[in-house]
Amino acid sequence: MQGFWQGRKGLVILLVGLALVAGLTWVLNRQVGADDEGDSLRHLVEVIALVRTQYVEPVSTLDLIAAYTETGSINGMLAKVLNDPYTHFLDPRAYQQTQIDIGRTYGGLGIYVGMRDDQLTVIAPIPGTPAQQAGLQAGDRIVGIDGQPTELMSQDEAVSLMRGEVGTTVVIEVERGRGDEVQRLTFEIVREEIEVPSVTKKAVLDGDDLPFLGSTRLGYVQLSSFNERTTAEVRAAVREVLQGGAQGLLLDLRNNPGGLLTASIEVADLFLEDGPIVHVVNRDQRRFTYRAEGAGTFPRVPMVVLVNQFSASASEIVSGALQDRGVATLVGTTTFGKGLVQTVIPLSGGAGLSLTTGRYQTAGGRFIHETGIEPDVAVPVDDETQQQINQWLTESELHLEDPQLQKALEILRDMVVAGARQAA
Repeated sequence: MQGFWQGRKGLVILLVGLALVAGLTWVLNRQVGADDEGDSLRHLVEVIALVRTQYVEPVSTLDLIAAYTETGSINGMLAKVLNDPYTHFLDPRAYQQTQIDIGRTYGGLGIYVGMRDDQLTVIAPIPGTPAQQAGLQAGDRIVGIDGQPTELMSQDEAVSLMRGEVGTTVVIEVERGRGDEVQRLTFEIVREEIEVPSVTKKAVLDGDDLPFLGSTRLGYVQLSSFNERTTAEVRAAVREVLQGGAQGLLLDLRNNPGGLLTASIEVADLFLEDGPIVHVVNRDQRRFTYRAEGAGTFPRVPMVVLVNQFSASASEIVSGALQDRGVATLVGTTTFGKGLVQTVIPLSGGAGLSLTTGRYQTAGGRFIHETGIEPDVAVPVDDETQQQINQWLTESELHLEDPQLQKALEILRDMVVAGARQAA
């Protein structure tokens, strides 16, 4: 009798779930979306349909409906069922913010943020912006925006609150440090027009700069983001340092939070010959491969890529491709580990949905989400030194006392010298 009841109970739940979806659809067909409740129901049905058919993993409709019933919100439903900070509903204001092309200007603070250990975290402040001038640092955990706790906010919701009209003020509360060393800091910052940079430093270094380089000349390029101008800027910067006599190249991707997928593929293609750059795997385990075609733009020279725990997403695509293809040696610390593909899908009423639709694999087939990419040569630093490096990376001057930079240059020098001996 108990088994009979359990079977009937399961059938009842299934029928209730189907009836709820059917009922919502009927309600929506009866409404024109003029009121908030109608819009909310319409968005719920749209989101459930998209998650069921396009999310990177199969998801139960009944689980979604039960979670919505429990939490009373679309984002609450998504958080409970998916536990994926990158998949969330976007109200019209937040969706509009996502449509600002990467690489254009906007009114804001000038910081890159991401989710780290389920906390909204500063990946890097943009050099010369209000955020950098106010003292925000990579690794700061944002706990409040204008008095609103960020604990239940999506990344896009937080970004939407931080952006706004130029000249207006926003109050940011952060936690800095760990354990007994945690500081709670408050910053009152005036929004300015922000232009997202790409290449932020370039130089040719030799023994006059660092005696241990001797007669070796090394090129240095710091890349701070991947946007619509990145490929042209990197091409010009690398060409300039090579024409300046550089015998090897150091590409600094530390504190680079990523950006456009297309830009990362184009940058990797500058240094790679025929072969894979990155793979994208969807929910059906089908794999699409982005490939380098023909010879690389630049002649093959010894190359080091400098990475750290704030090198994320597009930075990991480039560093992973160059490492897997044997083109560059990675130096620094393990990268951020952002290996998911998001698609921003428009919904009715001007809203949208940021939906995880795939996973990245590096050129060599490694999944790196939440694990990151390990460098070939680890150069860990303590928290105090890391904070100093974070500051140095935002400045226009190249700080040669940076211990990770020095180690990377030593390795690159040895690669150049070894190559010269072999050629001789």
